[in-house]
Amino acid sequence: MTNRRARTNRRTITDRGEDQALSLHSNSASHGTGSPRRPAPDAPVAVDLWLVRYPVQHSTGRRLAVAELDARERTRAAAFLRPPDALLYTAAHIALRRLLAAALGLTPEDVSYVREPCPGCGGPHGRPALRPGPAPVLHFSLSHSSGRALVALATAPVGVDIQRMPSAQATEVCVRRLHPGERAELEELPQDRRGPAFGQLWARKEAYLKGIGTGLERPAHADYLGTPGLGRWLRPPHWTVLDLPGGPAHTAAVAVLGTPAAPLPVRPLPMEWLYEGDAARVLTEIARLTGAVRVTEAAGVQDTAGVEGTDRVEGPVRLKETVKETLT
Repeated sequence: MTNRRARTNRRTITDRGEDQALSLHSNSASHGTGSPRRPAPDAPVAVDLWLVRYPVQHSTGRRLAVAELDARERTRAAAFLRPPDALLYTAAHIALRRLLAAALGLTPEDVSYVREPCPGCGGPHGRPALRPGPAPVLHFSLSHSSGRALVALATAPVGVDIQRMPSAQATEVCVRRLHPGERAELEELPQDRRGPAFGQLWARKEAYLKGIGTGLERPAHADYLGTPGLGRWLRPPHWTVLDLPGGPAHTAAVAVLGTPAAPLPVRPLPMEWLYEGDAARVLTEIARLTGAVRVTEAAGVQDTAGVEGTDRVEGPVRLKETVKETLT
């Protein structure tokens, strides 16, 4: 219990919720600082990125598609103390399941997860992955924080992070844990720019650590994720790490093993995709609007143009009522 509490404290830098692609179950002493080696794919990597916001009360009273979650996900959602956190977790995991289902030609209920071996110690607590099957490999990552979630699907290992802008106190404490090159860059900035710069840097770092599968068990000072060209330091080889728009109160980033096939827009996930109803129609719409990582038996991965969805749900957010209705 003590170790779990210590690990939890390391994660509350910006008071964000659970991150689907972050492993926090192994002993940090077993994870060294040597750069993890994983071969980069030869072909350009297809990536889809989706931003999920708090679900709102549907105009017709429809409920979130909670039945599509597995028992572990429903139990985890019900365990959140704050209704907003439970609601965002539920919405984010419904979105992830439906996006994966549409890409793989499955139902959301048939999407099954496993844990990859930890790259640091080999234990069964690495990053979440799809259970092996006949379809081509598809990778994913999910992060959520303070009202927003970010989902990535890709044809190579990927990590995403989104988090609320850190406080001045959190920035001061955490800067000490950074790579020397990162600390030097932050120290050269004016005080009023240091907090936002640290928040963006930390988002890059967590995205990369999720991508390699260690999460924060790998020391934060082990890898340089600062601004290229400002000093003698180099970012980790073979990985593309990009800043993403997270909104005025959030920072976000994505890390991809290899080179993305195209620019990586972050598209808002239509709220309509989160509710009960005609699941087959919703999955067909998702497949039409998500192009980069669609998987088919005949062609493997197809790269087609995506069309940004629109939010067609109206009404005020009623957090406590919605959480109670959807989780009971």
